[in-house]
Amino acid sequence: MRTRIGSGSPYEPRYGFSRAIRIGQRVLVAGTAPIPPPGRPLPDDAYGQTHLCLEIALAALSELGASVGDVVRTRMYLVDGSDADEVGRAHGEVFGSVRPVATMVVVKELLDPAWRVEVEIEAEIH
Repeated sequence: MRTRIGSGSPYEPRYGFSRAIRIGQRVLVAGTAPIPPPGRPLPDDAYGQTHLCLEIALAALSELGASVGDVVRTRMYLVDGSDADEVGRAHGEVFGSVRPVATMVVVKELLDPAWRVEVEIEAEIH
């Protein structure tokens, strides 16, 4: 059985994807950009944007019955390699005790030029 959820991103219906999906005990969260809720500004730094990405992704995990402790893999896509320490610091504040396997990749660009980072998460509920 598959359970899908959305987060309200304008890209979900336009591009035909779900924010997250649960299949059995596995939860996959799509690439999550720092799209703030209405009335909240976009952080202009990589650290703040990473926290926003993680906030959105972890809310999706929670909605599907998973928690931070269930996370087994993260992927972080950065547009500027010099942001690695700030992205890593935010990641470490959230996942420091969990220590999932993680990948950080520098990409040419993301969909919105204001975005500095995008994050994916995979979890296994135990």
